[in-house]
Order: sequence, then C-alpha cells, then structure tokens
Amino acid sequence: MSEIADRFDRLAGDFLDRVRAVPADRWDRPSPCAGWTARDVVTHVVNGHRGIIAAVRGTAPRPSHGVGVSGMADAPAAEPGADLAAAYAEVRAGMREILTDPRLAATPLPFTPIGPVPVEQAADVVGALELLVHTWDLARAVGGDETLDREAVARTHERLRPRYAALQATEAFGPQTAPPPGADPQTAFLYFTGRRP
Repeated sequence: MSEIADRFDRLAGDFLDRVRAVPADRWDRPSPCAGWTARDVVTHVVNGHRGIIAAVRGTAPRPSHGVGVSGMADAPAAEPGADLAAAYAEVRAGMREILTDPRLAATPLPFTPIGPVPVEQAADVVGALELLVHTWDLARAVGGDETLDREAVARTHERLRPRYAALQATEAFGPQTAPPPGADPQTAFLYFTGRRP
C-alpha cells in the first residue's frame, strides 16, 4: 500500500475495532455530536465513506447491511438489527481499493473543506480528521477506549491549523477553545475540533 493508504487504513482499523467493541445495549447512548447517538456516529462515517466511493467510481450510494443513505454530513437511519461493523468493514475495503489504485487515488474531489483536491489528499487530511474525531466520539459515548493514534493526531492537527476557517464553515465542528495548560496533544486536538474531553 502507499503511505497514505496505509495511514488511512490504520485509522479505519482503529475505528472498526471500536465499532466491534460496542456492547449491544449502548448503541442508543448520546455522543459528543449534538443530537447523535453512538449508532448515528457510525452510520455517519459509513455514509461519508460511501459517498466518496460513489463519487470516485461515478455511481450512486446504496444502502447496505441495514444502513441507509443520506447527505454526506448527515447520519442515515439504521434498520433494527443493522450490522454496523459489516457496513463499516465494507466501506473501509472500498476506500482501500481506491487509495491503492494510483489512477483512482488521483481522482479530484470538488467538495472537500480543503478545496478541490485528489481523493488521496482528502483522505489523508479530512478523512483522518473524521476518523480520529469520530473514533473518540464513539468511544466517549459508550465508555470505550478513547486513546487515539498519537502520530496521526499530531500530523492531522498540524495540517488543519491553517484551514480552521474552512472547517468551521462546514458547521461540522463546534468552535475551538483553548485547551487546559499542559494539555497533551490528543486533548489539544480535541479542543481544536470543538470537543471537550
């Protein structure tokens, strides 16, 4: 795999591990994303990956494993008994196929917060942000492991600092506030994204 594909796939694997670890009775717990449950966090990530795959391949997004389709920023409904782990594993594999194919990885995406960029660049910046933040959101909602990949946190935070205004314009994140004195890199990153760990 390319370096970008490998980085993305590691974060995707971390997210999938958290999905698989959610106890069955905790899916309806509220998450740090206002109005969303733990289930909604996962369906949102599935839906976002699915939308990127569809855009690159020139197809329409389709529901699968009980997870519906919605706008990219939304959280689609999940049917009772939806297999969220299978739904995410499927789109993770789809993203891996794209990011390991040089032609597909170079496909321009016109709708990212960092401007029109190749899908691999979007995955390496915005995709990393989504996976890191929502891995934490899911873990916080269900009482899971909130530890994020330290290297990915530092790299993503540094690359996003100059793009803060563009990220805020998406209304996907609350306003950043100053982290507590002496905050570790993960805490500083989460405060940057409007979270309050």
